[in-house]
Amino acid sequence: MVSITKLNPEFITDESGKKKAVIISISEFEELMEDLEDLAAVAERRDEPVISHEDLVKELKQDGLI
Repeated sequence: MVSITKLNPEFITDESGKKKAVIISISEFEELMEDLEDLAAVAERRDEPVISHEDLVKELKQDGLI
């Protein structure tokens, strides 16, 4: 995950010095997009039922997967 403090943005400003746009490196952009995709996946699944690790292991053993 990209840390905001690790970004090295450059800003485009208007004549009065007000920030209008930001430039970041391609690698920073790609990391941010990956983080956004991960967050979207988490948000989509937030209402799904959960299972404890212990129950998951029991289920996998019963199914012969471990």
